[in-house]
Amino acid sequence: MHIDPSRRHFLRNTGLGAGALALSPVVQQLHARAEGKGPKAPRFVFVVESNGLPPQQLAPSGIKRKARRQQPFNGPAKLIDESLKERELPVSLQPISKWKDKVTIVQGLSGRVAGGGHSNNFMALGAFGVGRGSSGESTAVMGPTIDGALAKHIGGIFPYIGLGISKRLENSVVYSISAIGENKPLPIMVKPDQAMGTLFGSVAKGQAKNQFAAKRNLLDFLREDVKRAEKQLGGPERKQLTTYLESFDTLSDRQSRLNEIEDTLRKHAPVASDKYTSEVETDRLDAQFDLAAASLISGLSNVVTISSAAGVRDFDICFTGLGLKKGKHHTGHGGGQNGMDWAGVYNMIRKYHFGLIAGLAKKLESVPEGDGTMLDNTVIIYLSDAAESHHSRCWEWPFVMLGTAGGKLKAGRYVDYPGYGQLGHRTTANLYTTLLNIAGSKAERFGMPDPNLKDLDQTGPLVELLA
Repeated sequence: MHIDPSRRHFLRNTGLGAGALALSPVVQQLHARAEGKGPKAPRFVFVVESNGLPPQQLAPSGIKRKARRQQPFNGPAKLIDESLKERELPVSLQPISKWKDKVTIVQGLSGRVAGGGHSNNFMALGAFGVGRGSSGESTAVMGPTIDGALAKHIGGIFPYIGLGISKRLENSVVYSISAIGENKPLPIMVKPDQAMGTLFGSVAKGQAKNQFAAKRNLLDFLREDVKRAEKQLGGPERKQLTTYLESFDTLSDRQSRLNEIEDTLRKHAPVASDKYTSEVETDRLDAQFDLAAASLISGLSNVVTISSAAGVRDFDICFTGLGLKKGKHHTGHGGGQNGMDWAGVYNMIRKYHFGLIAGLAKKLESVPEGDGTMLDNTVIIYLSDAAESHHSRCWEWPFVMLGTAGGKLKAGRYVDYPGYGQLGHRTTANLYTTLLNIAGSKAERFGMPDPNLKDLDQTGPLVELLA
């Protein structure tokens, strides 16, 4: 790839003023693109929703799926591997249909070491086990979670960013699902306005930092530097900078966008408010997805975890922004509302989440990178902290992945592993080992092995998912 020396020189010598430190990750990204370089490792986004993910609700058209909750050796004895090309995605995944060729639905993985319950807390991403606490759900941290392990391996300005929502509005930070090591939990920032200040205000200094704190708007903070840079840039670099700035512009859209989302119960929707300080959980989650996109696109981090009230202390959150008046605990026990049965409520809430995931994917896809886009070099992994049901037993743990990790993952498929105890059965630890491998690690194992599967090989990645 030939690069005009004058363009390369500019990219290496862009003069920036007060916002230099905040804009420098963007400029570094432009440097890499001017050299025709892609990322050294894929990026990872984990979206963890509370209250269980019934496996039957992830089956695409033409596939019937029943939950496996009985004793060992329950479920099929053979691997099911079907293309999604001629199938419709289930209703809650419809928002990501545009990227069906990049979607992988993974079923049948067990996580029995985590024990089960309303939430598996750190064990959901950690694939480790521990004795149960008095509440039935342990909050002990026996090792790193997969997002923490990837952050440590890949690194970055912020190796890990945790964003999310809590039902407890007094919280600024919760420690519930992520960890960098044994007894070393990682924070989930649950107040979007404070998260914005932490992520983007922290890279400014002196008077510039005070200005940022006052405005809480990255574009206002960077406006003069941006204008100066745009005047000097030409060709594709200017277009790329504009794309970056559009992601930041979303941060300045502080109003609720709930009524823009398909299938929302508009008559129950809250009045538009400042979503960064809103008491409405859908507003706050929307804001956190905005922050996640801006953090990834600006180069602040390569590993982001978004928690939708994951953790035993928050799992029964009520999504009032979707017109619901009863929380997830009610739904988990088979309760319906607003003319829907429990399955309809589950699907509506999950579809809202996948609408946000689709928005994130669209932003990443708009940014050129290497021979493709940022989305091509990113994997978004969706799961529940409670495995397969409200009162989970972790016989199986459904996942939805969007992305190919730069061509390392074989996507556009529905993959269902043999039942617990059957030859060929695999665990969540194998999936997390797979993610470490595509990030460049040579790990053969992650988390703890299941002692009840001692006759099966629990090491290595899921080779069926690798391209």
